Amino acid sequence: MNNNLIQKINVLKKEKNAIILAHNYQRPEIQDVADFVGDSLGLSKQAASTNAETIVFCGVHFMAETAAIISPNKKVLIPELNAGCSLADSISKEQLVELKKQYPEAVVVAYINTTAEIKTLSDYCVTSSNAVNVVNAIDKDKLIIFLPDKFLGNYVKRVTGRDIIVFDGSCHVHQKIGNVEFDKAEKMFPNSEFLVHPECGCSSSCMLKSLNHPESTKIKVLSTEGMVNYIPKSNNKSFVIATEVGILHRLNKFYPEREFYPVSENSICEYMKMITLEKLYESLLHEKFEVKLPAETIERARLPIERMLAV
Repeated sequence: MNNNLIQKINVLKKEKNAIILAHNYQRPEIQDVADFVGDSLGLSKQAASTNAETIVFCGVHFMAETAAIISPNKKVLIPELNAGCSLADSISKEQLVELKKQYPEAVVVAYINTTAEIKTLSDYCVTSSNAVNVVNAIDKDKLIIFLPDKFLGNYVKRVTGRDIIVFDGSCHVHQKIGNVEFDKAEKMFPNSEFLVHPECGCSSSCMLKSLNHPESTKIKVLSTEGMVNYIPKSNNKSFVIATEVGILHRLNKFYPEREFYPVSENSICEYMKMITLEKLYESLLHEKFEVKLPAETIERARLPIERMLAV
């Protein structure tokens, strides 16, 4: 059944000049049928550089919006309309407007994991891998509002030493990966390296451990793509991964000679898992569900992304 469905998807993809993107947290079968697998911004940039007329984004809604912002002349589809994001939903337009009123001179730095509406009100976008560099590039005298992820925000604040107001938002999956889970994993896998996503609830304490013991390379705070790229540079054969478990499929596929363990097997994003092969096929066949944004929104939301890319 699956092989037949995969074949149909591949035929439709050619017929419609479409490209399939899958986030690192998607189901294994979705990752395997995709043209590109990666993080949200990397995927959007990949799509923009291809000749495909249609982008099918297997991820959550804000990611498809980002693809629509970067590729305004392409049709962007998301196979499941209800695939939302607890982190993106943790801040509203009204909350950001109020923050900007309180701190009118502040520079608003928005994590890429935000809605297009929030991006239109922001000065810079960042990813988990470039947040520190972007913040460091902003005038040192400027107050910064960082949103919406409090764990990534506090991580950036500590590393850069900047004056940052951190919004109190979080990803429901990463927030659960706290110090208790991390401490248990350290005891269970004493010889492993620990790769920790900065959205995790344990990211601040993990960062402090790595800063206080620089001679130890046991803990690395990395984005998902940072994890993928770091492993071949390491001499270690065993890694404990602190992020959504979907990335383990890609890591095992790329590096079969290494061993990977999740900090918590319960680190599963139910929104990411909503997309199935059947929904992907239906999306391609009937060209649903198309993500459309007003031209003004695209223009205003693209600016903070372009500023980030310039840095």
